This record gives sequence, structure tokens and C-alpha cells, in this order.
Amino acid sequence: MLYFLGQLGEHLAAFNVFRYITFRTAGAMVTALFFVFLFGPGMISMLRIRQGRGQPIREDGPASHLVTKKGTPTMGGLMILSGAVIATLLWSNLANGYVWVVLFVTIGFGAIGLYDDYLKVKRMSHKGFGGRQRLLIEALIGVVACYAISVLGDPATSTSLMFPFVKGLAVNLGWGFMLFGAFVVVAAGNSVNLTDGLDGLAIVPVMIAAGCFGLIAYLVGNQNFADYLLVNYVPGTGELSVVCGALIGAGLGFLWFNAPPAQIFMGDTGSLALGGALGSIAVATKHEIVLAIVGGLFVLETVSVIVQVTSFRLTGKRVFKMAPIHHHFEHMGWTESQVVIRFWIISFVLALIGLSSLKLR
Repeated sequence: MLYFLGQLGEHLAAFNVFRYITFRTAGAMVTALFFVFLFGPGMISMLRIRQGRGQPIREDGPASHLVTKKGTPTMGGLMILSGAVIATLLWSNLANGYVWVVLFVTIGFGAIGLYDDYLKVKRMSHKGFGGRQRLLIEALIGVVACYAISVLGDPATSTSLMFPFVKGLAVNLGWGFMLFGAFVVVAAGNSVNLTDGLDGLAIVPVMIAAGCFGLIAYLVGNQNFADYLLVNYVPGTGELSVVCGALIGAGLGFLWFNAPPAQIFMGDTGSLALGGALGSIAVATKHEIVLAIVGGLFVLETVSVIVQVTSFRLTGKRVFKMAPIHHHFEHMGWTESQVVIRFWIISFVLALIGLSSLKLR
């Protein structure tokens, strides 16, 4: 909404700053941050009262979790979503279709996660929304979003998969792009969901990834930068930098309350929404493969679960002491803070590798 103040720049030069994506990205970040700071304590108190015993804790997990995390409320993703969505609506260009596609995925996945969290708290069980039904709805949202992205994009490249590190290498997937893109969105949402198992573990890698894709969106949405870097130019995606800024600001505000010992967990409400947002931004900017690099920690967590389940079903033996892999390291003797900080470092290194794809061609 504030974007339209830039139109007054023709009469008042001071309003010209509202035309700049960089300024509005910073504005969205600060707005989301202070929104969560301001309303976070009240939301935490409300959720604690309504949920009573808080999020159910896995009995087969580390013994310390039964003591330190018991009674902590969940659905903290409502804080993140509220801050990010309001900041996006305030600072982005609402005439941009990509913004609405990403908001559609984010809110849709957040609603699925909210229902899942509600069932878990109500039943005091880890069995929430049925897995198949949940994946089906997520896939439907993903397909609709990817179809919209293909319509918004250049017909010559809108259904193509771009490969990083190789100049001009692309594969036109045709209608298969809808399925591939939906897979990326659903996989991203559930990968972040699997990573969210320790205080602060998921939110910082999400912010790192959002920062990377904020830069990527800005560059691929600018023809001069795209031509210089030899990346595919996608008109309009620069506006997604504002969305990424809002995600970072809301994430920072949430981390204030999620720092150990956490006052609240983001729950599936936050993790599914944030992962879905990253996935849809990656599809829109034609950097799906780069997401697998930048979000390599999420991939690692997901692969550890797949390997664990497959191994146990085929051989009756477990590869890891516990999956996802962050719990394996806890059983190995690492403290929670050691696991979290070391995984943050891994995320940062992977982000640098992912960003190098912009120049290494």
C-alpha cells in the first residue's frame, strides 16, 4: 500500500523513496519485527491459557525435553504470519501478481499447519492431520500457485527449469512444470517442518534462506543485473524481496521469544508456512535447484528421516539413533545449543555456496 506513495514523487521528491524496492524491503523488515515485538507477548499469553498443557512432547526423544519443553505453547507461527503478512501488505506493490501467489501459498500452508497443531493439542498426541490428506491439500495449493506463476511469467521460459552454474542451460517441462513446482513447494514446507525440533533451530536457517532469496529476487527481477550475471530475467519478481524482508523481520521478532528456553514453539503453523513461502519464491524466481543448496540443512533433515524409515522397514535396523538428524546428535552427547548453533553455521556456509551460483557460470 505504501508503494503507491511513490507516485506522489512527481510532486514531492521525498516520496520517491517508496518506489525503491530496497527501501520498502527494509521497511517491511522493521514493520514485521516491531509488530511481533509488540503483539507477541499477548499472543503467547493467550495461547498458553487456551492450550493449557501446551504442545505434546515426544516421549522417545531426549529425556531433557520432557522437563525443559513441557507446557510450552505452540502455534507461534501465528505471530510470524501476522507480522509478515501485514508488513507485506503495507510495503509491497499489491498490483504485483507474484506477491499474491506467495501470500496464497504462505497463508494456505499456515492454515493447514494451524489445523494440525490444533488437533495435536486437543488430542494431546503427535497424531494430527492425516498425512495423506495434508499432502494432497498442500499439493493442490502448490499446483494452483505454480499455474499462476507460469501465467505471470514469460511464455518462452515460464515452464522451464533453469540450472545453476551453467550458462543458458534450461529444460522446458511443459505442463510437467506444475507438478515439479508443486513438489518443490510441498517439499520445502515439510522439510522446514521436520527441521523445527529444537529452540531456534528452524527459524534462523529460514531467515538465512529468505535473505538469499531476497537478493536473488531483486537481481533476477532487474534486467540490468540479470543480463550482467547471465541469469534468467523474470520481470516482477523483484517485488518478492519485500516479502523476504517481511519474513526476516517476523522471524527475528519470533526468535526473541523462541530463544532457549523457548516461551513458544512455531509449530506446524509456522514451519509449513515459511517453507511453503520459500518454495514458492524459488519457483517464481526460477531458482528451485539453488533452494536445495541454500536450504541444504532442510534437505539433510528430510533425507535423514527417509533413510531412517526406509532402513527400518527393509532391515529392521536404524541408521541414526533418532531422526530427524538433529536428535541423533543430541543422543551423541551434543547439547541443544551446540546442535542449534552448529546447524546455523552449516546453513550460512550453504547459503554462500548457493549465492555463488549467481556469478559462477
